[in-house]
Amino acid sequence: MILASKLNSPSNYYSSSYIILIVNKDLNKKNIAFWNHAWYPSTSLRKNIELIFNQFELKEGSTVIDIGCGDSPYEYIFNEKACNYIKCDIDTNTNIKISEGKEIPLDDYSADFIVSFQVLEHVWDIEWYLSNCKRLLKNDGWLVLSTHGSWPYHPHPTDYRRWTRDGLVKEIESRGFKVEKIISIVGPLALTTQYRLLGLYEVLKMNPLTKYLILPPLAIFFNLIMIFEDFITPKDFKEKNACIYITVCKKEEQF
Repeated sequence: MILASKLNSPSNYYSSSYIILIVNKDLNKKNIAFWNHAWYPSTSLRKNIELIFNQFELKEGSTVIDIGCGDSPYEYIFNEKACNYIKCDIDTNTNIKISEGKEIPLDDYSADFIVSFQVLEHVWDIEWYLSNCKRLLKNDGWLVLSTHGSWPYHPHPTDYRRWTRDGLVKEIESRGFKVEKIISIVGPLALTTQYRLLGLYEVLKMNPLTKYLILPPLAIFFNLIMIFEDFITPKDFKEKNACIYITVCKKEEQF
């Protein structure tokens, strides 16, 4: 379904690594302004998710199950390829309502892809979550999962965890998957700048004057700095100390 060479091909968006991030509704916007405080992670996120699934060469009729879909900001990627896109979440405004600890009411081996974008840190029972992912995937299916290495507290409705690179791989592989690729996203230099920008946003948004007159030019300045900081960050340092990790995982063969 996807060539190994494509999985290992480098990205050219602002640096040699993918940049994936999602923490709030601003980051889900499709056309976010350059002067928005979430522009850098949001734009990079969307471009790179599109790139990943272009490499997969999605086929018409492929079943994609989004477990923890939220507002389904990437549904268009799968609709454009005429995939069978199934939305699952704890909310009622989805195709499938799920409850933690209970089996997701879909057939075994029914999915070509399971997608999980910035969900795992909000799940307390990881065994339940990943075992459902494994059960639903076909034997040749793929799990594409991203989560945080470091980021501010952001409950939806709760927020439990952050991972090291090694810890996330161990977490996934101990539950029946093989991590074929892990991508480190937003290095520590850029992350410190993003933290400052998020903090300034919280302060400046309280006054309409500062929110609309001062914040936009500050955001442009900080966004430019983040691009530069990710560009100069050593690859090894970035890979081991990322804001976000995205994993591309195969289901382990069943014997």
